[in-house]
Amino acid sequence: MKQLKHYINGEFSIAGNDNIIPVINPATGEQVAQINEAGAAEVDAAVTAAKNALKGEWGSMAVQDRVDILYRIADGINARFDDFLEAECLDTGKPYSLARHIDIPRGAANFKIFADTIKNINEETFHMPTPDGTGALNYTVTRPKGVIAVIGPWNLPLLLMTWKVGPALACGNTVVVKSSEETPLTTTLLGEVMTAAGLPAGVFNTVLGTGPVTGEALVSHPDVDAITFTGSTPTGQHIMQAAAIGVRDISLELGGKNPGIVFADCDMEKAIEGTLRSAFANCGQVCLGTERIYVERPIFDEFVQRMKAGAEALTLGEPTDECTNLGPLISEQHRNKVISFYAQAAEAGANIVTGGGIPEMPEALQGGYWVEPTIWTGLPDDAVVVTDEIFGPCCHISPFDDEDEVIARANNSPYGLASAVWTENVTRAHRVAAQIESGICWVNSWFLRDLRTPFGGMKQSGIGREGGHYSLEFYTELKNICVKL
Repeated sequence: MKQLKHYINGEFSIAGNDNIIPVINPATGEQVAQINEAGAAEVDAAVTAAKNALKGEWGSMAVQDRVDILYRIADGINARFDDFLEAECLDTGKPYSLARHIDIPRGAANFKIFADTIKNINEETFHMPTPDGTGALNYTVTRPKGVIAVIGPWNLPLLLMTWKVGPALACGNTVVVKSSEETPLTTTLLGEVMTAAGLPAGVFNTVLGTGPVTGEALVSHPDVDAITFTGSTPTGQHIMQAAAIGVRDISLELGGKNPGIVFADCDMEKAIEGTLRSAFANCGQVCLGTERIYVERPIFDEFVQRMKAGAEALTLGEPTDECTNLGPLISEQHRNKVISFYAQAAEAGANIVTGGGIPEMPEALQGGYWVEPTIWTGLPDDAVVVTDEIFGPCCHISPFDDEDEVIARANNSPYGLASAVWTENVTRAHRVAAQIESGICWVNSWFLRDLRTPFGGMKQSGIGREGGHYSLEFYTELKNICVKL
């Protein structure tokens, strides 16, 4: 059994408490590794190492030298592409075809994009008059925020962890990473890449364990200067409370119940293809996924039937098979949650267009956490499966009659992360997109990301923005210097 290790102060360690956590391959239900959970002592050692590294070589390193290291990290991920691919798919059960084109390339790209961004940041200068006529010069400088606690999710473990670590390191911070205990393999592997890239000891640290133990010790540690978290809204609320002690800064990317709006003048082929992806990609375990779909009534029946055909054409199977395009859910616990929503939809009288249960799988995959891609119609907007985030391969499709109605229905949610609008009317596209209460709105596309643009949610979907120079704003302290001339 592979024993995963914490990475603290440039060295790997198996020290921890007595809680041994199995790491399960969701596709088969088989154990592939185990963790010796990090307790308060390991977290303190990691934070102390990170704090000390700020005072050493890393704290005085020139920007170009940091950039060179970030490029070597990206190159190191690419050099071990197949190792990261295998680890990501063992962690999550997702198809190799998905991780090969999204997770691993983005994991490497996140270091290069922020290396390039930090080189091109402009500081501001202001000349002001003074009563004596000599004037004063004001200019801004930035400095690292300090020790950053990075808490990543299990759905895109490498991509979303490096999305935080990349800009944090680019700005000169040090980090302590806690990955999900369900998906620690790529985080552990990244420690090896950091060593090979020549990153000074203590700059990047990882502690493996659960949220209530390892995560709690990390977010409550007094020497953590800021916390960045991607995950559920309830956990985000708890982290906000912990961050209030010491008045630490937070960046939260939380849950969503994202709407998709399909107008009758859409390009049907594009709308079906994009909506199928947004509802079922990564087995629906994507914070940006579309679980609420509103379709203008004249095309409602056709749209539902074509979505049904598309969902039933998805291939569940061995992750290494290039034909597989839908993987399992992350765990038995999460599958139980998703199946409970399937049952609630049936009890509420939903029309089950397709799916609604657990599929029959080949013998080698029968222990995995598979569910059927599922589509419902016929429920009111206040039904539980229409209001609550499910985080599974499912969606509810409703008809609508006019623009004002659908905007109001789309916005009638405590969440505001993402949305999609499908229409060939460019005026309507701009008008509707501007009125949807979400941090990002795609028009005639989905998951089309320029990494320089701001990303984050409104309402209960989060606080702050990530991406490009917007990320750098979180990971730096801005200081004004005023010089009397």
